[in-house]
Amino acid sequence: MSDKEVKEFIDKLDAGLKLAEKRMLQEKALRDETVVIYSEDKGIQRIPAKQVISENIMFQ
Repeated sequence: MSDKEVKEFIDKLDAGLKLAEKRMLQEKALRDETVVIYSEDKGIQRIPAKQVISENIMFQ
């Protein structure tokens, strides 16, 4: 694979992962479920999926 093909593959993979994450959060939000996230400043947390979506926490 050329460097260009590798970059295109990685870009498609990243887009697919973001879409899968968004869909997972939407499904969990419909069921009022929580997700577990980690941040260096707050550590491991359980947060309602609706809050993750509204605050755009995981889409950074």
